[in-house]
Amino acid sequence: MRTILAWVAACILAVAAIALLLGDALTSEAEVTNNPESYQAYDLMNERLTRTPETDPLTTDVVLVRSSTLTVGESGFREKVDALLTELRATPGVLHVADEPGARSERAIAISIGLNGEEGAEEVIQLVERADEEPFDVTTTGEWIVDRDFNKLSQSDLQEGELKFGLPVALVVLLLVFGAVVAGLIPLMLAIVAIMTALGLTALVGSVTDLSLFVVNMLTGMGLALGIDYSLFVVSRFREERSAGREKLDAIAASGATASRAVVFSGIAFALAMLGMVLVPDTILRSLALGAILVAITSVAAALTLLPAVLSLLGDRINSFRVPFVGRNSERGTGAEGRFWSAIVRWVLRRPVVSLVAATALLLALSAPVLALETGQAGIRTIPDSYPSKAGFNALEKEFGVGTTDSVEVVIDGPVGEPETRADVERLTAQLRGNRSFRQVSVDYHEPENLAVIEALPIGDSRDEAAFQAVRDLREEEVAGARVLVTGETAEAVDYLALTDRWLPIVFFFVLALSFVLLAIAFRSLVVPAKAILLNLLSVGAAYGLLVLVFQEGIGNEIFGFQKVEAIEAWVPLFLFAVLFGLSMDYHVFLLSRIRERYGQTGSNDEAVAHGIGSTARLITGAALIIIAVFSGFARGKLVMFQQMGFGVAVSLLLDATIVRSVILPASMKLLGDRNWYLPRWLRWLPNLHVEGPGR
Repeated sequence: MRTILAWVAACILAVAAIALLLGDALTSEAEVTNNPESYQAYDLMNERLTRTPETDPLTTDVVLVRSSTLTVGESGFREKVDALLTELRATPGVLHVADEPGARSERAIAISIGLNGEEGAEEVIQLVERADEEPFDVTTTGEWIVDRDFNKLSQSDLQEGELKFGLPVALVVLLLVFGAVVAGLIPLMLAIVAIMTALGLTALVGSVTDLSLFVVNMLTGMGLALGIDYSLFVVSRFREERSAGREKLDAIAASGATASRAVVFSGIAFALAMLGMVLVPDTILRSLALGAILVAITSVAAALTLLPAVLSLLGDRINSFRVPFVGRNSERGTGAEGRFWSAIVRWVLRRPVVSLVAATALLLALSAPVLALETGQAGIRTIPDSYPSKAGFNALEKEFGVGTTDSVEVVIDGPVGEPETRADVERLTAQLRGNRSFRQVSVDYHEPENLAVIEALPIGDSRDEAAFQAVRDLREEEVAGARVLVTGETAEAVDYLALTDRWLPIVFFFVLALSFVLLAIAFRSLVVPAKAILLNLLSVGAAYGLLVLVFQEGIGNEIFGFQKVEAIEAWVPLFLFAVLFGLSMDYHVFLLSRIRERYGQTGSNDEAVAHGIGSTARLITGAALIIIAVFSGFARGKLVMFQQMGFGVAVSLLLDATIVRSVILPASMKLLGDRNWYLPRWLRWLPNLHVEGPGR
């Protein structure tokens, strides 16, 4: 009871920390910390030109006024624009309003404004909604308006996925797996406790360093996955031991000596995979990794301490309120060999070569499209038309041919007053004016500061591949005696793509190496970790390939309600690898611990494989279905980046829990036989940690 009270106290303290600290600890801002070219150019302008919002207000957004009946020269139109200018100047979040309206056509005028962030964006959107009345069409778009809509959509998609879809499905799966309401609710309760305490720790960490607001969603999603998984394994083992005739306390001790050990190593494996994302110099990925690691720690702690206390308190009452038709069978069957999965595994063990070749060929075929993988960033075109920024983008593009206010700035650092340098700057400016990728090109010379700045607006979406290539081409330009740097929203996106491309192989190697070492120590084998890595790479590769097929090629995207896009979101492959590897290793450790336990009891490789997979298949499938449900909820959202993330995790875990675990793993273990546990003499000094427990 003291353990339970200690956790209650921890939850109360966590709630207090969340209420007092978490709100101020989170930010919607994202930045990379490797000082890319776009940051260098921006810092150079601020340093040389001493730019501030007061001395050199930046245009970040635009308000567009259109009319189908009035022209811009008519008094009614002018009065509307003047009234809007007055209201905009009186809005606290608007730092700057252009003295004169900017671009204009016969029936439209664009008002350039500078906002202080998302707070200003919200105020302007409300103002625009009030002003949008016949005979006028008033819209807004730009840097902060787009950011506001992306963040709003992100929060909506993630909350819908976790709370309205993932959580209910998780409860249904738990009830089906355990066949009893009390047993089904315990893992859910443990997950909620782990999430609350991890959020409290996040609030404390956030008081020292800023964290992305998405850390809450990552923490909640992973908390549901890990908290339920770990509790599922321990509760299942407890019920299995009780069904075998052990006394309550002996059953709890046996669960701790077996399933709980596997939980510890599963948690370590998951945390190590998440550490790969910490390496990347990106505040969002680091925040996501931190949230996942914290909730992994609290989930393991709850499974090791709180769960045994709850089991001791409940005893056999854990089987109360049985679910009709599945209750009796589930009470014994969660850890016993299931007929369906045992039949599949024994069929595979009789035909290991055919099974291995066929299943591996299928996953390799699914992985093949990864060769055409292109990465990019979601632009404004992927936002639904009903959102303010998209409506403004469409209106701006229709009227003036440019749908963005995100200008590209070419910074020339050198003696711009010198004839040769100035001639090159003029040449570059003229070249941009003749480039169909840009409009509204202008140049400012700051000779005393040895600086010139060329500004140009990209045509269309500033985040599409054409805009990215235009920036890359600009960076190849040379100016005599000067350094050429390119900045702006599009340039920052190009730098981010380069960052993820550079760090993806590093994260791959880091996660694979640490996972190999951990599994080698845990199971005292070199074959087991090597095979685990190959199997996980197969499921991850298949997920990548399906992402390309569905999102890039558009095969089946309409069936799922997904958007077809030019590229996969740049952070998605890196994120998927770390998360999928962590979750796959989680299941692999639990499964192999049961196989190793049986192997130690019988000495028969075939019997150990059949029993281990047959007795864990129902649990692993149930645990995978819960995570699939959570991430399928994300895939049901409106933002294409979360559609890609959710779909990638869901299909990979589906393949991992079925084809990999029930076909490829048993077939390969059958063919290798006792060599599965091979450890060379020079590594016999490794400690025997007995992840599988001492056995019965």
